[in-house]
Amino acid sequence: MIKKLKEQLTTMHQKNMQVSEVFRYIGPGIIVTVGFIDPGNWAANLAAGASFGYNLLWVVTLSTIMLILLQHNVAHLGIVTGRCLSECTYQFLPRWLSRILLSTAGIAAAATALAEFIGAAIALKMLFHIPLLWGSILTALVCTGMLVTNSYNKLEKIIAGFVSLIALAYLAELSMVHIDWPLAGRSWVSPTLPNESMLVVLSILGAVIMPHNLFLHSEIIQSRQFNKQDPAIMRKQLRYEFMDTIFSMGIGWAINSAMILLAAATFFVEGIEVTELEQAQELLVPLIGPSAGVIFAIALLFAGFASSATAGMAGASIFAGMFGESYDMKDFHSRVGLALTYVPALILIVFIQDSFKALLVSQMFLSLQLPITIFLQLYLTGSYSVMGIYKNRKSTSIMLWSIGIIVTVMNIYLLCVA
Repeated sequence: MIKKLKEQLTTMHQKNMQVSEVFRYIGPGIIVTVGFIDPGNWAANLAAGASFGYNLLWVVTLSTIMLILLQHNVAHLGIVTGRCLSECTYQFLPRWLSRILLSTAGIAAAATALAEFIGAAIALKMLFHIPLLWGSILTALVCTGMLVTNSYNKLEKIIAGFVSLIALAYLAELSMVHIDWPLAGRSWVSPTLPNESMLVVLSILGAVIMPHNLFLHSEIIQSRQFNKQDPAIMRKQLRYEFMDTIFSMGIGWAINSAMILLAAATFFVEGIEVTELEQAQELLVPLIGPSAGVIFAIALLFAGFASSATAGMAGASIFAGMFGESYDMKDFHSRVGLALTYVPALILIVFIQDSFKALLVSQMFLSLQLPITIFLQLYLTGSYSVMGIYKNRKSTSIMLWSIGIIVTVMNIYLLCVA
């Protein structure tokens, strides 16, 4: 009897250790998720819910699946090589070509920072009536302080806190409205294309996969490196990373879905079309009460701060990679990369008259650069000289190249109609 009890206790202890070990790997995906719930996604999701109700929830599901596969693939590059995407580009491509490709990625990171600054500044304007430019400068200063003074582990906790608060804010807002959950459940898995919905569908898909996030994921996964020489440990790292990616992207799926649900339950039922974030906040107040507008603005502020920080991390990582170095905010090249990401964005904001149009223009730059990053990633992860025995299998390559082509065509279409 005592022996059996000891065996049960030992089994329970081993299971608890396994669960604890899994949670050691949770974190990098959370940072990447922030790009999945940035202000650009807010605009697309609110427009989807306001114009088409629950009908486009399936797009969030599809985009999340595509995102999981691409982010999982680029994280594998980081785990197997011990280098981020920018460092691998520097090492395995001709120097002149790597500099050109990484320069375009740096411009995309700056364009991303522009959009994130504007999103945070809009929230500050909603809450404290701070002008757009000063709100953007304040956001840049806060995020610079976060990046320069905090380690990976602290940044993960801070950004995880931001994501948690955004999720709680939307839970609070959803509790204030009536949701048709049976219809929502069907809409998550049943593709439909209402009349004149294609542009919104493509906007949601296009706002999900962002070039700076692909560079960022391959960089921050380095914080979970332990022993790459042991094949068993390597396989465990790859498996746990997949769990982290699924868990984190699942949180992003839930928050993006909540945005559509809120818009469907408020604006759609009232027949109100929403085209700007400020408009959404103003309209929520008479529909479901003054607290709803404040909660909306606070959540947007956290999304803007968190996504601005990750854009800065990505820009610093990309620039450091151009010199064969990894991200380290104590290093000169990483700090220059951060400055090259933030300063041009702030300079452009000085000349912005229409914040909503500025968001659209920034997305155009991302649309132009995204195919370059995707196909660069797929070339590297499909190469035996880069990945060794861990290179993409043929079936994986076919699936990922298909996603890359779909995303490229989608972004070209969005660019043409913008």
